[in-house]
Parts: sequence; C-alpha cells; structure tokens
Amino acid sequence: MIEQTNPTTSEQMDHKQQTLVYDLADEAATVTLGNTLSTLVSMPCVIYLYGELGAGKTTFVRGLLQGLGHEGAVKSPTYTLVEPYRLKGQGIYHFDLYRLADPEELEFIGIREYQEDDSLLIFEWPDQGAGMIPEADMILTLTYQGEARQVTFRFGNSTVGLELEQKVRQKLGKN
Repeated sequence: MIEQTNPTTSEQMDHKQQTLVYDLADEAATVTLGNTLSTLVSMPCVIYLYGELGAGKTTFVRGLLQGLGHEGAVKSPTYTLVEPYRLKGQGIYHFDLYRLADPEELEFIGIREYQEDDSLLIFEWPDQGAGMIPEADMILTLTYQGEARQVTFRFGNSTVGLELEQKVRQKLGKN
C-alpha cells in the first residue's frame, strides 16, 4: 500500500518545490508504485534512483517496466551497466552505475546513443555518472523504514519534470 506522509520543502534543481514523500509497506507496494508511474511517464524522460543497496530501486523499475508492457524478468544491470528494453516502439534503458569507476567510461558504452527523442532513461546510482548523463526529470530516493520503505520524489525544472510533478500529485493525492 502506498501512503502519503507529510511533505517537506526543499530547494532543488533551480526552483523551489515541495518534496513528495510516501510510505511503501512492502515489496508489492514498490512494484505497484512503479506500475502506477508507468501510466504517467511520457518520453523522453530521465529518472534518477537513489537508495542503499537493497532499498528497492530495481524492484521499482520492475513495476515500471511491467506497467509499460514488459512480461519477462527484470534484472539489475549491475555488471552490464545497462539493460535495454524496447516496448511499444520506445527505447527504455535501465542503467546501474554502481560499479562505474569513472564517468568517462560511459562514453565507451555510447551513452549519447541512448538519448533518443522517444527514450526513457533510468539511472541507479546517478552520481557515479555525474557530468556524463542528462539532468533528471524525476528523482526518487528510496529509504529503509524498518521492514518497509519510504520514497521521496523530487522533480527537475524541465517541462517534462514539471508536467510529471503535476501528474504525480494528481494521481497519488498531493496537490
């Protein structure tokens, strides 16, 4: 179950915004959140995922991809750096930059080739790619809350980010 908690105010990405915070009771709630957001995301879009190991980043991506029509397994691209998906004619690229030693390594995998007009780029551990990856339209931070998790949303100052913020507020109940 996804439950809203009290919002906090923060300065992020050059505009004042309200941070949205929701409690996720279990793994199923994390998958449901991803599935719900799949109905709100329009391409192109860049999502950053933050959280400790095991916090639910790949679980969220599984729900998102399933909501977009993916029927197979969803694995973390920890060793491959990127898992590509083609759904409904659109490129979806799930990056895990945890093992990246230097952001310049992204040039070797052709990071610019993934930045298509109709693509969704999802980055776990985005700080590892600083300076080489596009700015985020949406940032999710997953944190441990005992056995449960909490997700904090922030949004970019781009048109896509601002539209996505409005859609998330409407869908998840924060205006």
